[in-house]
Amino acid sequence: MKQTLPPLTPGTLYLVATPIGNLEDITQRAVRTLRECDVVAAEDTRHTGQLLKHLEISKPLLSCFQFNETKRSGEILDRLRRGETVALVTDAGSPGISDPGERVVNAALTAGFRVETVPGPCALIAALTASGLPTDEFHFIGFLPHQSGQRRKKLEALKTFEGTLVLYESPYRVEKLLTELSGVFADRTVVLARELTKKFEEFLRGTPAELLEVVKKRSLRGEFVVLIDNVVSSSNRQSFTC
Repeated sequence: MKQTLPPLTPGTLYLVATPIGNLEDITQRAVRTLRECDVVAAEDTRHTGQLLKHLEISKPLLSCFQFNETKRSGEILDRLRRGETVALVTDAGSPGISDPGERVVNAALTAGFRVETVPGPCALIAALTASGLPTDEFHFIGFLPHQSGQRRKKLEALKTFEGTLVLYESPYRVEKLLTELSGVFADRTVVLARELTKKFEEFLRGTPAELLEVVKKRSLRGEFVVLIDNVVSSSNRQSFTC
């Protein structure tokens, strides 16, 4: 028997997770929210426009990215005051996780509006669960600072953390990161996860030095999720695996 679902709540900000690669990963609830909302606030309106076209949804789009998020928050609040429903999305994954969204959420909550999450794809969780590293405790770092001195300081501080470390990295800096990890986490197992949910999804496992040799010989594209074990690697462990 088909269930009758309640309509979206007026004056509510919906945080809608979108696919990180495979379009089949979008949830039914996410599709319904995008279809029924009044406006979609998007990190990149062109990118989200393509997703909505794929879903055969036509909605007004409002750009909301890193450099205009504070300004856009005011406009989103005005819409919520008028009783509109706003769906906030980023280019991929969950809003606010190393993507715009945090400031909009804080502004909405401070103003007394309801914020509702529509969970779904997230590169952090996808990589962690398939990494083979401990999942009972983990620490998400996001992106490291770009400056070398600050990056090294951050990595040194992370040595005292228990649990698996998880961070994001650009393909243009992954070789630099592995070099840095060789000096700080030389004996740890590191997992590189890239192109998650896509055709060329790949997991590489090994010490930083082993993975550095692999990266130097290949041209690896796509955003990386980098995971670092919290214990020293076994001397009997096999070298990198895919």
